[in-house]
Amino acid sequence: MYLQRLREELVQLHLELPKYNLVVWTGGNVSLRDKESGLVVIKPSGIRYEDLQAEHFVVVDLDGKIVEGKLKPSSDTASHLYIYRHREDVNSVVHTHSRYATAFAALGRPIPVYLTAHADEFGCIIPCGDFALIGGEEIGKVVVDTIGTSLACLLKNHGVFTIGRSGSEAVKAAVMVEDIAATVWLAYQLGQPQEIPPEMVEKLHYRYTHVYGQ
Repeated sequence: MYLQRLREELVQLHLELPKYNLVVWTGGNVSLRDKESGLVVIKPSGIRYEDLQAEHFVVVDLDGKIVEGKLKPSSDTASHLYIYRHREDVNSVVHTHSRYATAFAALGRPIPVYLTAHADEFGCIIPCGDFALIGGEEIGKVVVDTIGTSLACLLKNHGVFTIGRSGSEAVKAAVMVEDIAATVWLAYQLGQPQEIPPEMVEKLHYRYTHVYGQ
């Protein structure tokens, strides 16, 4: 099989989504781009996460032509591919309908930077793009037009898209979006939180991306 390593990585990455309560049933997906060939490996449509095996994943080129796979690719494939074609720095795309973040999307509301964890991970607001229909490139175009320097954006009435240089980075961003959204929602029940000033957001994000960790 083509890109066996990426297929096996995707099995594990997909298991992270239900583990962190980011998806239910068969909703959501993760894709990876192979840096050398430019080919993309993506989840098949309508397969439950616990049933996914390496051979189930579908390999496509950037134009959407199936290179290998017996199953239909995700209905979000065209949008993933649009993102890859317009963002050479992106090697993984994640889509979820995680509950708290999607509540903000249902209202068409971005998530301001109220939390240091938000500043650390994203360095800016989590923006919310316009509504777009599923099945074509339209969602991918909204993501590219909306996401800016963030690793995540919301889509109005739909859910969450995150990107990354690697699968783990994109999945981590999806986990963090939901955690931030849940905390902000709780804060709204108590009152109106105050945004962190932009200059402080910049300092926090720089420390987290250049100093924090090993």
